[in-house]
Amino acid sequence: MTALTNRRVITTEANWVRRALIAGALAFLFLFLVLPLAAVFTEALRKGWGAYLEGLADPAAWSAIRLTLITAAIAVPLNLAFGIAAAWCIAKYEFRGKAFLTTLVDLPFSVSPVVAGLTYVLVFGAQGWLGPWLETHGIKVIFAVPGIVLATIFVTFPFIARELIPLMQAQGNEEEQAAIVLGANGWQTFWHVTLPNIKWGLIYGVILCNARAMGEFGAVSVVSGHIRGQTNTMPLHVEILYNEYQSVAAFSVASLLALLALVTLVIKSVAEWRQERAMAATAELPPERPTGA
Repeated sequence: MTALTNRRVITTEANWVRRALIAGALAFLFLFLVLPLAAVFTEALRKGWGAYLEGLADPAAWSAIRLTLITAAIAVPLNLAFGIAAAWCIAKYEFRGKAFLTTLVDLPFSVSPVVAGLTYVLVFGAQGWLGPWLETHGIKVIFAVPGIVLATIFVTFPFIARELIPLMQAQGNEEEQAAIVLGANGWQTFWHVTLPNIKWGLIYGVILCNARAMGEFGAVSVVSGHIRGQTNTMPLHVEILYNEYQSVAAFSVASLLALLALVTLVIKSVAEWRQERAMAATAELPPERPTGA
């Protein structure tokens, strides 16, 4: 009883403290999340639906939308394959250099996206290390779609791996070892044992990776060259329109990005809810009934 009483004293705050914390959190969310989103949609519709749709119907806007979707469609599957492989190696095996591999996975989190873009210019640019060879063979990377895809892959590849590594480490490898003992090969073990256990974490990582791929600005800005209608993604197109004082068109495209972010948030919340529900169901499975009961 004494321990319970002490615990209650330590973990229970006064009503005014709880209310103040809740009010502070709600005020922060309103000022830094709800209000900016409302401002984006308000400015986009300031001159009516006609001007809003006109801003989205511009060929340069469609080109930016298409390039953004193409970039995400290439970067996310590649990061999916890398994330699964990296998480499998780090979580399931012990080997020399494991800490170094983990550090490399975290590298894009600590490197500025602008610096990442500059490194690609240094390697693949006209005056870069591989630039003369690429130019001789007619291959264009910088100021073209390949450079944008490479920069996007660099800034997004930790998301899936970082979501899966702690999940796989917590699950251990007993189930995989049991499957191998029963005669399953590596692919069967992954498909029927590992993948069902990590599917919701995998979906969560893919959602985050896709959101960052569509919204990336810094690294893409360096390698794109800002060629209107060719190498501008949606964030870059918004910047150009805003600098040209085309505020309605800029906010129209920005509102589309915001809608994509909101859809991503909804899918992320559903994935989290399904993951928590699956974990709770697994933890509360009833004992099997005996045959014939």
